Amino acid sequence: MSKHYATLCVILNEVRDLSRMRVPNKLGDSSLIAQNDKKEMDIPVSVVIGTQWGDEGKGKIVDLLAEKSDYVVRFHGGNNAGHTVVVNNKKYPLHLIPSGVLHPKTNCVIANGVVIDLEVLVSEIKMLQNDGVKLNGRLFISERCHLILPYHKALDLAFENARGKDKLGTTARGIGPCYADKVSYNGIRIYELKDWELFVEKFTFQAKIKNEILKTFNVKAINVKEELAKISEFRKIVLPFVSDTFLLLQNAIDQKRTILLEGAHGVMLDIDFSPYPFSTGSNVITGAVNTGAGIPIQKISKVLGVVKAYTSRVGGGPLPTELTDSLGESIREKGQEFGTTTGRPRRVGWLDLEAVKFACQVSGATEIAITKIDILSGLEKIKVCAGYKLNGKFIPYSSCGYQELAKLTPVYKEFSGWKEDITNIKSFNDLPKNCQDYIKFIESFLGISIKLISTGPKREEYIKL
Repeated sequence: MSKHYATLCVILNEVRDLSRMRVPNKLGDSSLIAQNDKKEMDIPVSVVIGTQWGDEGKGKIVDLLAEKSDYVVRFHGGNNAGHTVVVNNKKYPLHLIPSGVLHPKTNCVIANGVVIDLEVLVSEIKMLQNDGVKLNGRLFISERCHLILPYHKALDLAFENARGKDKLGTTARGIGPCYADKVSYNGIRIYELKDWELFVEKFTFQAKIKNEILKTFNVKAINVKEELAKISEFRKIVLPFVSDTFLLLQNAIDQKRTILLEGAHGVMLDIDFSPYPFSTGSNVITGAVNTGAGIPIQKISKVLGVVKAYTSRVGGGPLPTELTDSLGESIREKGQEFGTTTGRPRRVGWLDLEAVKFACQVSGATEIAITKIDILSGLEKIKVCAGYKLNGKFIPYSSCGYQELAKLTPVYKEFSGWKEDITNIKSFNDLPKNCQDYIKFIESFLGISIKLISTGPKREEYIKL
């Protein structure tokens, strides 16, 4: 018995030591970084997740990581989300094609969980090809992807108009109606697009049903003949990129190729874990990788949570730390907080770490990337929400619906700001002390090590820890 007990103690001590390695005592712990770098060499599959209401700067982070990735994969959402990548002072707004496309050796996959607007996809393909980006043999699209069709966008607009003052603030891109058709067995996929006669039959039938609904809302009906003519042309451009992406990714895993999965939205918009109905139409969290790309979650070794140094969101719904004064307007203008997809001005506020911590927990984040820290330069004081109070009592994000989030009071911690321009800084220790303190607090609060700090919009403007 004593021998077994001694063995058990050794095992427990090893487990304890391993668990202590996960979070550094302070930023820049060289021993931890060395351990992380060694582990990273063995990681074939990683995920980038937005921890807020979207617009965290995931596009730039994916672009940085894609250079060493064999595959970059979109696994959910549609063109209601946009990632902007800046390369050589040129902006590339991408809505469907993964951000890794700008690295010539990286393959890009649009997996089955993505809903596709053919017109948007074709415009992105043409934009990239016109700029000399090679896509043949690099872009792979699942035939299981459902299609956003013209009647979906019309229905989206009709439903928003019908809600009147209770609008949800959707992007009117047809995402919700498309997912609704998917789960009600009325969806049409790229699979049907391969058989034109079958597609025409299904599209005509669905358009007939939808047109009756549109008439109810006094919205112009879909012209079936005109829309089929457009889709026929889009079809010719898209079909050469269609393949069995499940088999492609399974083979890549077997070959230990590096796979980077790109989240399109933030966890605060997840269809289940958001303050529903102020949400997107898909699951955003790490678990959606299994349903959206066919990759079992036990294959995932790293989950990188992207945290913007302040908060923003597009559309309606509660935003506990929202700034509606001139300071909020100043941050919006400096941070260029206007929707990549819609162009709408984003609502902005202080960093909400109560929400971010929940997002990291539900997504299993193993490390963090901080973005847009440079936008806070010049502020005299900076606040961070470190908790919520409702009716005088603390309440966690997980206990809040949209009514509680609209009524609660954020509990703030205040920091002194910094005035220095930090865009060209390459070392954490060279950052202003107040900036370091702000970042250290984020790491300490979340209990997750920070891996990257983005100090500007350009590809080269970042600090790797």
